[in-house]
Amino acid sequence: MAGVCGLVGTAAFLGLILVPAVGAYRQSWQRLVAVMLSFYVLAAMMGIGLLGAGAVIWIWGRYG
Repeated sequence: MAGVCGLVGTAAFLGLILVPAVGAYRQSWQRLVAVMLSFYVLAAMMGIGLLGAGAVIWIWGRYG
């Protein structure tokens, strides 16, 4: 199940964020910067998700 979620998340990132970001520019350095910023956004979203999951686990263990 986790593999399916990872595959769906990767496909969503590629299709909804990375492909439009790269397609919006013509010069190679602009495309490279768009890819780097897209991965920065991905890392930030993963960090927010991990913090949220950690908070749920902490609260569940404390009050559950």
